[in-house]
Amino acid sequence: MRTSLTPEELEYLTGERRLGRLATVQPDGFPHAVPVGWRYNADLGTIDISGLNFAATKKFRNVAANPKVAFVVDDVLPPWRPRSVMIQGSAEALEAPESGEALIRITPRNVISWGLEPAK
Repeated sequence: MRTSLTPEELEYLTGERRLGRLATVQPDGFPHAVPVGWRYNADLGTIDISGLNFAATKKFRNVAANPKVAFVVDDVLPPWRPRSVMIQGSAEALEAPESGEALIRITPRNVISWGLEPAK
């Protein structure tokens, strides 16, 4: 298991991609996966997810009850070259952090990526 991002993964994540998919665990044990906006927090090495009225969302409540999450950012280059970074981790549901907005902060526990090597 790898907990830190490689330079290639950081380059991919800090590029133009701003939409990811967050999977949380619902109270009944089933996964809940949704598209989310996010940013990489370089100071903490975390993924921070927020949005409008965020503390009232199901994903925020799910994380408050169970911190296990998975987060994926992906795309496909032509003709068919899928690329992705998946972060499995522990998340915190923060009501009012330093930014003033509620957010989910993911600390990586396992990082997996594929397709990030240069095309041949």
